[in-house]
Amino acid sequence: MMFFQGQSNRLLIVGIVAILLAGCSSAPADIEPSPTPDEIYINPGATPIPTRGPFEPGEIFDYTAQNGDTLESVAAHFNTNVAEIRAENPDLPDAVTTLPAGYPMRIPAYYVPLTGPAFKILPDSEVVNGPTAVGFDIEDEIRSRPGYLAGLESYANSKQRTSWNVVEVISANYSINPRLLLALLEYQTGALSNPDVSDEILRYPLNYEDFRWRGLYLQLSWAAERINNGYYGWRTGVMKELTLADGLVLRPDPWQNAGTVAVQSFFAGLYGKEQFEQAVSPLGFYQTYYDLWGEPFELEQVVVPGSLQQPEMILPFMPNRVWDFSGGPHHSWGTSLPLGALDFAPPSEESGCVPSDEWFTAPADGVITRSEEATVVLDLDGDGDARTGWVLFFFHIGTEGRIPAGTVVEQGALLGHPSCEGGRATGTHIHVARLYNGEWIPAGGTIPFVLDGWVSAYGELPYEGTLMKGSKIVPASPSTRAENQIIYTLPE
Repeated sequence: MMFFQGQSNRLLIVGIVAILLAGCSSAPADIEPSPTPDEIYINPGATPIPTRGPFEPGEIFDYTAQNGDTLESVAAHFNTNVAEIRAENPDLPDAVTTLPAGYPMRIPAYYVPLTGPAFKILPDSEVVNGPTAVGFDIEDEIRSRPGYLAGLESYANSKQRTSWNVVEVISANYSINPRLLLALLEYQTGALSNPDVSDEILRYPLNYEDFRWRGLYLQLSWAAERINNGYYGWRTGVMKELTLADGLVLRPDPWQNAGTVAVQSFFAGLYGKEQFEQAVSPLGFYQTYYDLWGEPFELEQVVVPGSLQQPEMILPFMPNRVWDFSGGPHHSWGTSLPLGALDFAPPSEESGCVPSDEWFTAPADGVITRSEEATVVLDLDGDGDARTGWVLFFFHIGTEGRIPAGTVVEQGALLGHPSCEGGRATGTHIHVARLYNGEWIPAGGTIPFVLDGWVSAYGELPYEGTLMKGSKIVPASPSTRAENQIIYTLPE
């Protein structure tokens, strides 16, 4: 059976929640009763929100694969295993990475209690900073509205920035759709619509009142960490439950999509049961998003196609030079999921943060779309937009010698020098991660990071792990030792 890139179907319910009351009504017979809050918004195409209840162990359910699904993640969501799924779906290819959106499957499921809402809030493409964000002007959106956000500034990355620049920085670094960030600010404190707010709101524009996360930049950083943990935790199957602010544990509905779980994860960090349920309902955050940008699922695009494969890449340093494999799969950005990055350290007679004359190089052909603040971004499809196609993200890049944005490069081209610039680092190195259509790709698992035939695998903890090529295995280590050294040799 051939796998294809399909258009995911939305089984989203936005419509009326029917409330049937027994007994008499106080409204006169000839006057239409006022709508209840659950009846205010009506989507004519809506179908009933599915309800979930206990079912027999191993009961078979029809399931339509969603954007970015893998057999491993679907098995985790339904509390089953890949072998049982394959037994019910004999047409599945032996080797499969991502499932095509819309692919029909039969899933043997095992019930777990405390299942969360089935309502879908956002498609995945409205959560990642991918193709649907192309052409979205953050500054124009903020300045064209009357809310306080237009005049708000925040200190970020060593300088004072406008609100739109802050949103842009968070969106680019965490790869989160700027529409989502703005809609959260609007839902929480009316940032786009309310010009007159208290000093407390200006300090905590997402209403997360913790002095360690004060100011727009840190508030959005906190939100981005929650969003990515929810999104990639669900995408990879490692996250099984959410804990609300009041301690209540909730397990996302097995049929949920990663984008909705990302939004649920944000609100779980803020609210207890009652406010959380309101926020993730059709009349909560979804309604705010709808009012700002329209029906989110009409903007939907497939982010991760079926059978996604990484293009060929070489190691990111010059031939015949020995580097250390200093960090196995770890956080692509910040301290949130996924574990999508690898670290490589140049040869040096000194440890720690010391200048290096070694060059890091382009693993593949492409164009540099970003070169600033210790960052270099290489767009492999050559369209000049990091939100589409395969992209490589490099960090801790020294200012001196860093390749300028807009440069078209060939595989092996010199891009810059490793350093400790740009945040916490205990030694000179480069950090490299992959994205596809704005979605971080985990460094291990279904689509492992492969460089010159070296295949990355997870360790028990972040920064651990291995690179394997044939029978050779190189373990990651922050210290220089013979076992973690790797050399790129040109083919004869």
